[in-house]
Amino acid sequence: VQLQASGGGSVQAGGSLRLSCAASGSIVSAQSMGWYRRTPGNQQRDLVADMSRGGSANYADSVKGRFTISRDIPKNTLYLQMNSLKPEDTAVYYCNYYKLGRADWGQGTLVTVSS
Repeated sequence: VQLQASGGGSVQAGGSLRLSCAASGSIVSAQSMGWYRRTPGNQQRDLVADMSRGGSANYADSVKGRFTISRDIPKNTLYLQMNSLKPEDTAVYYCNYYKLGRADWGQGTLVTVSS
């Protein structure tokens, strides 16, 4: 599956952004889809939020109450609504499609939050 992420940008602390991830295939075929991020200076991608095939959502503690993951099944698109953004949310955000032991990644979209 090919994934196209969009919606990143530069905002001030307290602002909001909505990321989108358009998939080339059916998103309900995935066991899960999610958003990960790589913060400056880190090589690994950390989980931000994910959603199971059945629609159950899971969030990193650092974003609970501020970020919301959702999906539009007919559009095969995954979203991440990010509110009350903080400078520490600055990162490249990647969407992920996981099925049968294989993970596909989008190209990443940069989010920069200034204080």
